[in-house]
Amino acid sequence: MKIKLFLSALMLMVGTLTATYASFPVQRTTSNNTNTTVVVENQEDELSSPAIAGDGKSQIIALVLCALVGGIGIHRFYLGYTWQGVVQLLTLGGCGVWSLIDLIRIITGDLQPKNGGYSKTL
Repeated sequence: MKIKLFLSALMLMVGTLTATYASFPVQRTTSNNTNTTVVVENQEDELSSPAIAGDGKSQIIALVLCALVGGIGIHRFYLGYTWQGVVQLLTLGGCGVWSLIDLIRIITGDLQPKNGGYSKTL
């Protein structure tokens, strides 16, 4: 019973943390009596989800997440490394070793967000 409850909570957490949003060009067609105009809107400068942006990530927040809940890899999700976060979640941070290494890497600035650098550093 405890295993089922644990796996259900794990699936719920992974499912909510890995939700993504689609971004694609929108094609609108407007037609007058003789003319047809096709407008393609492409917004490449805007990101579909703020979670995938390297901008706005704080080294202090990553450090606090790693120190408090590093064993379940929440800091990896925050930094944009989803698959590594899932593996760290399933292995409980490599029994604490992986999260300790990540803590040192965040303090030294070696572990950066996936798509850029930190906006706020130590």
